[in-house]
Amino acid sequence: MDIRQLRHFVAVAETLHFGRAAERLGMTQPPLSQSIMALEQELGSPLFARTKRSVALTPFAVQWLDHVRAALEGVAALPATAQRIRRGETGRLELSFVSTADYSVLPALVRRLRETHPDVELSLTEATSDLQIAALLDGKGHAGIIIAPALGALPEQLDYLALISEPLIAAVPEGWLTSGRLALSARGLPSAAVLSSPLIVFPRRVAPSFYELVTRYYAACGGTPTIAQHAIQMQTIISLVSAGMGIALVPASMRHLARSGVRYVDLQHDAPRLQTGIAWRRDDTSPTLANLLAAARAARVGEA
Repeated sequence: MDIRQLRHFVAVAETLHFGRAAERLGMTQPPLSQSIMALEQELGSPLFARTKRSVALTPFAVQWLDHVRAALEGVAALPATAQRIRRGETGRLELSFVSTADYSVLPALVRRLRETHPDVELSLTEATSDLQIAALLDGKGHAGIIIAPALGALPEQLDYLALISEPLIAAVPEGWLTSGRLALSARGLPSAAVLSSPLIVFPRRVAPSFYELVTRYYAACGGTPTIAQHAIQMQTIISLVSAGMGIALVPASMRHLARSGVRYVDLQHDAPRLQTGIAWRRDDTSPTLANLLAAARAARVGEA
């Protein structure tokens, strides 16, 4: 069975006349009849009830006709579909992201992709930076929004585009402020209060750049952190702050995560800046990835 035979069947089904069908197809009647007979033999069922004066569809052919038409329409659409895939207008895009991106660059990026490429299937997965980099190196996914690695730390197989640089602020338990355990100055949370408070932070292994940024800040303030708890998701860190387990240094965009019992305050000492960006494999030529990167460049915030 091939496309030519299916077109022959539809022509005869629509004209109910072998001569007119042959004329429509630009062929003579005998090879058309042979084609239909071969198709019937392959199907194991007659398609037409023939008499000397009439041709009629069999009950089987009546039901099969719609399926054949749909198949031919699908074949006819294949060139246009191929062009859309080549341009990245359809297909699948797998994007992973760190939890902090959910409150900064991710919403604007996803919104722009939905506006410009609504037919692309977007698969989003939250993961820490280390897991995202490992997955990309393993050939999984198209891109990942990660916390910027230290200079030279990104594997050479990957490329990176900075999306946003934002200052760290402190997330502190509301009760510590109302009770006087922590006191704010006009410029924010004093360094002494930061040093004296237990800290909730990402483990070094999952976010080494973020961890080092925080510990360098403590060193600049003249001390080292007393770590009360590690957590691998920013939402969990904020929940632990709400429970009064300690303070956390978080990106300024986390102010968008309102949580009862948590207050976001500026740091009095010069706040370090956290950079978040998008990483992808250098050899990935997927059209959907190219469109993602174009959207990322358009949606990048820069300094915040």
